[in-house]
Amino acid sequence: MPFHLHFGESDLLRFRFAVSPLWETQEAVRTLVRPERHGYHLPWLRRVRDAAAGIDLGPLHLLMPDAGHNPDFLCPAPLGALASFEEEIEGVRATSPEAARNDIALALADTPGAARTPAGRAMLADPARAVRELADLLERAWRALIEPEWPRLRALLEADVAYHSRRLADSGFERLLGELSPQLKWGEGTQGNGSGGATLTIVGTHGDHVRVLGGQGLVLMPSVFCWPRVVSGYEAPWQPALIYPARGIGGLWTEAADRTPDVLARLLGRARADVLCALDEPAGTTALAHRLGLAPSSVSSHLSVLRESGLLTSRRYGHQVLYERTPLGITLAVSQPLTD
Repeated sequence: MPFHLHFGESDLLRFRFAVSPLWETQEAVRTLVRPERHGYHLPWLRRVRDAAAGIDLGPLHLLMPDAGHNPDFLCPAPLGALASFEEEIEGVRATSPEAARNDIALALADTPGAARTPAGRAMLADPARAVRELADLLERAWRALIEPEWPRLRALLEADVAYHSRRLADSGFERLLGELSPQLKWGEGTQGNGSGGATLTIVGTHGDHVRVLGGQGLVLMPSVFCWPRVVSGYEAPWQPALIYPARGIGGLWTEAADRTPDVLARLLGRARADVLCALDEPAGTTALAHRLGLAPSSVSSHLSVLRESGLLTSRRYGHQVLYERTPLGITLAVSQPLTD
């Protein structure tokens, strides 16, 4: 079912981008128990496996239902374009017990039996303590899982913001949405109070959510770990935010290589393997042909075969088609299987 965000005239003037280390920490914790996300992050999972095993992430996982509400107070939209983790976690610690309890209760209700577990009962009985302990747990997860990788993650996220800021200036918000995700639909319409405006609809989500932005505008946040879906649904009093998969995560964990691996060239053929390995971020036929020194017609043929084989996906952006590696394509190009 869809989410609907209703915009008035003042909201249309208040879009901004932000990068959130706290959000990446929360979503990294979620990725540890969501196998459908592992395709892009196998190298990271290998590096953090021992560190993650040393942290009891159970209380956080309890508040992360597969389909339903996640506590907004654990990751409010950052106030600045790039807040530090320390600034964001202090905001979590400042959450009132009443707001925290309501948020926790909504999350627990979406996992059958969660509110009756010892951890669930403890959080509901003493929300002030729950805020302290959850903030401490998020900080431990940040130090162990994300902080060592933050320069790499921050560079990719900032590159995404720079790119999409230019696209917003060049083409406007409606065109930008089509690039961020096919889940996003923009249309003229009426707000919940019937006063006119426009509506952003997020399709393919769990539940049915409607929010009138009421002059707060919208924060757009790229994320490394939220792939493959966009995320929204922040409830008042937290500022509305839309989190979307960042560009180029297919090459995030890759190291520079002088050439395509010989074993992959033997499997696919040298030119086709070169095309697959060149897609560190979404690219079109012309850009790839220039990068590889091949004829556009040859690159187009290789791209078609790779896509039909399940190694690439494609989407139209303006007058060109952009190609991106699937998790299977990433595994072949840059990763080794995750082993014990």
